[in-house]
Formats: sequence, C-alpha cells, structure tokens
Amino acid sequence: MNTTILQRAGQAIDATIQSGALAGAALCVIHKNQEVYRQEFGMADKEKNIPMARDSIFRCYSMTKPITSAAVMMLVERGLLSLTDTVSTYLPGFRDQKVYTPEGLIPARREATIQDLLDMTAGLTYPDTSFPAGTYMQDMIDNYYADIEKGRPTTTYDLANRIGQQPLKFHPGEGWCYSFCADVLGAVVEVISGQKYSDYLKENLFIPLGMEDTDFYVPESKQNRFMQNYQYMEESQSLEPCTWQHLGLSYMFLKPPAFESGGAGLVSTIDDYSSFTKMMMNQGMTPSGRLLSRKSIEYMTCNHMTPEQQKCVDWEALRGYGYGNLMRQMIDVHASGGLGSLGEFGWDGWLGCYVAMDPRMELTIIYVIQKCGGNGYRDVQILRNIIYSALD
Repeated sequence: MNTTILQRAGQAIDATIQSGALAGAALCVIHKNQEVYRQEFGMADKEKNIPMARDSIFRCYSMTKPITSAAVMMLVERGLLSLTDTVSTYLPGFRDQKVYTPEGLIPARREATIQDLLDMTAGLTYPDTSFPAGTYMQDMIDNYYADIEKGRPTTTYDLANRIGQQPLKFHPGEGWCYSFCADVLGAVVEVISGQKYSDYLKENLFIPLGMEDTDFYVPESKQNRFMQNYQYMEESQSLEPCTWQHLGLSYMFLKPPAFESGGAGLVSTIDDYSSFTKMMMNQGMTPSGRLLSRKSIEYMTCNHMTPEQQKCVDWEALRGYGYGNLMRQMIDVHASGGLGSLGEFGWDGWLGCYVAMDPRMELTIIYVIQKCGGNGYRDVQILRNIIYSALD
C-alpha cells in the first residue's frame, strides 16, 4: 500500500477532532495480514486529560455482533446446533409468538429459527416508540431497567425469553428489522453450552485469540484505559460525557452485568479486535490452530437477504450491501457510493466504531470513536475512500 496516501486518513481525522466533532479516535489498517497504518488521535478522556493510546479500551456496541456470529457457528460445526432449529427449542419465550397488525395480534405463520436471528429476519425489534411493535419492546426494556434500579437485574436467559414474548413486527422470514436478535443468540449459546455467555466466549474465542482486554465490563485495574463516551449537546454545541445507557446495557460497563449482551455488550481494544479480524480474514485459521472452518467463514460472509427482505432496509450505510449472519456484505460497489470491493464484510457500532474486512484486497479497516450515534456515514466514507485509494 502507498503509505504516503494513507497519511491523508490521519489528516482527515485530525481535522474532524479540531472541528470539535470528536474528542478522540484511532485507526488501524491491516493489509496482507500486516499492520500498515496505526495511529491514535486526540483524547480518550478529555475531562481527565487522558490521550488516546494504543491500548485504549472502547465500547464495541454492535461490533459485538460479528463475534456472536462466530460463537454460534462454532456450535453448528460441533453438531450441537442447526441453523434451522426453532428458537423455541432453546427458549420457551419464543413459543406461540404473535405478530402485531392494525387489527390486533395474530399468530405467527411459522416459528423463528436460529438463521432468522442471525439474519435479523425473526420479526423482533429494538425498543422504538415510532411503531407499535417497537413500543411493546420499549415498555419491556423500561421494566427491565426498573428492576435493575430495585436491585433485581435480569439474566441473559431471562431477558431473551422476555424479548420473545413481545409482539413481532412481521412474520418470521417476511421482513428485515435490526433488533435484539444477537442478544437472543447469546442466550441460545448459554443453553447449549451450559456456560455463561462470557465464559463461553473466553474459552472459545478470547483466550485462543489472545484477546485479554475483551469482556462485558472493564475491571477496575484497567479503567484508566477506558475511553469516555461522548454525546453532542446542541444547547452548548459541545461534546459532554454520556451518562445514560440503553439496549439493556447496565452499570456503565464498570462491573459485570447480569445480562451479557451478544448484540452490543463487549468492550475491546484495537489489538484485540484485530486478532478477531485476522482469524476471519484467514478463513478461520490462527497462529495456534483453526477456530472456524473455511466453509463457515464463507457462509458467514455472503448475503442471505431475499429481494423482499432487502426492500425493508433503508439505511444509508447499507447502500450496496446485503446482510447475513449479523454482518453486511458488499454486493454492489457502485450503489455504495464509494470505493470498495465485492465481498467486503463487517459491521459497525452505535458509538461510531467501524470494521470492514475485504478478502479480495486482503484489507481490514478498524476505526474507533466513542460518540453517541457515531459521526455520520460520511465520516466513514471519507476514510474508506482514502484507504482504498492507497492500494497499489
């Protein structure tokens, strides 16, 4: 890669920080299994005057999802789970599900499967009062947080069953909706493995990959490395520390949660997360041996959406992409509005963290910020275009 061109990415990030839009950021570019660009910018915590560092710990939010996808496929490879299994096989809360319609609740035409969860086609939602099924989910999560306030935290298994009892937005398989699906998969893994989700991940992924700083919370001994999460305050036109949580996350990541969110709950570092991406890019192989099969990686990284499901996706960030196994997959570079390759895959997180893996170009991009709602799709596109233009 042209390292001179890559420097433009740092200049773009510096300019964004100088504008006041971000407190800090980090960027890692891996090409042909080698780190070819790595830089930290600005502050990890500006109130405490802590600069961004190589080992800064960030909240993954939905960059947790690709890890959950890998965890599930390990069970498939071991013959302990079939993707066609109904979710109710493992979680009773998914029995006799109902779909919300303007005429009332009606029985689902079929049961949701594990594959529906992996593809976000199960009919579940996230809490969202802009539509009826989302409002039911919002009421459920409000009660969940009320229980935490009363000292009665809900476990991963119990919350997954509560999720399954809420009305669906559509019949399983007949639409696409970004939702609690990955969190439910964490509970499925617990049922099959007989372990807490965190223990399963440590044994099967984090320890083999040397991901020592990846967990569902940051222990006290590492909290001096934990990035602050900022939100933009319109009234003061400034970035201020975020003091609230959603999506079932609790305790501000400062102590172990009862609900271990397979969709949004992990914290990590760039070094740790790059270990995971290298395993994915090397078709499941690691320096210490194979973790996933080549065929599993192929299955995880191809588009699973039908044309009808694709019509349900109206996100700018998914233009040109399909979806499957909790990740996006590039299916139309021109439609994406930027530089890229067919077959590139990955995901991002609510705080703006972003990962893209491109097997064709042997290229991985990991970009880390911590800002509520991220910094917009253009922010990522600018960096992608610079990085792809550096390919010789």
